[in-house]
Amino acid sequence: MIAYAYFHSPIGFIELQSDGEALVCVRFVESPTQAQTADAVLGRAIRQLTGYFAGELEAFDLPLRMEGTSFQRSVWQALLAIPFGETRTYADLARAVANPKAVRAVGAAVGANPFLLIVPCHRVLASDGTLGGYA
Repeated sequence: MIAYAYFHSPIGFIELQSDGEALVCVRFVESPTQAQTADAVLGRAIRQLTGYFAGELEAFDLPLRMEGTSFQRSVWQALLAIPFGETRTYADLARAVANPKAVRAVGAAVGANPFLLIVPCHRVLASDGTLGGYA
């Protein structure tokens, strides 16, 4: 059973989903759509998001259930390695996952990241320094 919680952040509502052992999804929503349920993983995530937006937390320490292809998971792991306050390009990530020609595939994997903010896809820029296709 999936548990839901909502965090009203300074940049909008964030929906968090947990299977009781790990987060399975963190995404923006327009407004809460499910009944909130108590869950230790969700409580921990809410506390860390509160610290993050208060400027007191730079890295999350949360269990994540990464469901995706092995390539997507490798890209998401590479995203987790980007230090707070730093950025990388899609080409940097492609090299980090040992597939330097897969820049577009890396972009697609970054776009499919199911863990908004927690897995920092917002730290990835196009080669010219722009946000590229970030949605």
